[in-house]
Amino acid sequence: MDRNQNLNRAETFSFINPWIRYFLFFFSFLFWVFSLLIIAIGVYAKIQKATDTVRDTFLVDPAVVLIVAGVVMFFITFCGCIGALRENIRLLKTFSLSLTLVFLTQLAIAVLGFFYSDQTRDALGKFVKKALVHYRDDLDLQNLMDYIQKEFKCCGWNNYTDWSWNMYFNCTPENPSSERCSVPYSCCTPVPGEAVINTMCGFGVQTQKYVEANKLIYPVGCADRAVTWIESHLLLVGALALGLALPQVAGIVLSQILICQIQDEITSVS
Repeated sequence: MDRNQNLNRAETFSFINPWIRYFLFFFSFLFWVFSLLIIAIGVYAKIQKATDTVRDTFLVDPAVVLIVAGVVMFFITFCGCIGALRENIRLLKTFSLSLTLVFLTQLAIAVLGFFYSDQTRDALGKFVKKALVHYRDDLDLQNLMDYIQKEFKCCGWNNYTDWSWNMYFNCTPENPSSERCSVPYSCCTPVPGEAVINTMCGFGVQTQKYVEANKLIYPVGCADRAVTWIESHLLLVGALALGLALPQVAGIVLSQILICQIQDEITSVS
């Protein structure tokens, strides 16, 4: 009797833990669905931009960035889903290696950004300058800059006079634009009780001194505001970084455990 029970246990025993297998599958499936959502948003944004006949003048189209990020994420999570479901070692190794490369890339960017903060600020400055130059030419950039300036209560990169980089807001006497020496209304300080937004509140502000401009707009540059925000929200920034890293580390660890279990299962059968 005991011998038969031992034989049955030996036949039904498996090195593969079903909890790890199915958890990895649902974990990958969740992010796989999320990747499809990112691709759909990117495609919709690209089609919408084409419909609105907005010229792509910026170096990197945000819609294309979403599509590329979604496709990469789709490939990685697809390998995780099918690899866990079918117990396929090759797909699981591809999943684990891809996640490791993404994680190390993010870690390298964070370390370089910390140790080379001045160079990082200069690189971001060039990015923002291009956004300011093409503010009126790209709807995505316009919405992005307006959102940043409203949320951070800032204007320009270094200060409000940076808007002279834009051909419409340029403050030279040769500029025939009606918006000469102005800044976008997203730089303006809100007026309490104002029901209708005054979109002309930033007209001619660049000709005013800092003290005078401070009464109408946020004269501080977004670079200083961003640094101040990060320094005052270190806990939140750390939590976001940890929240981004933990799923990747969990996927790497679980896939490696499952690979070892599948290899042990194959060895025991052979």
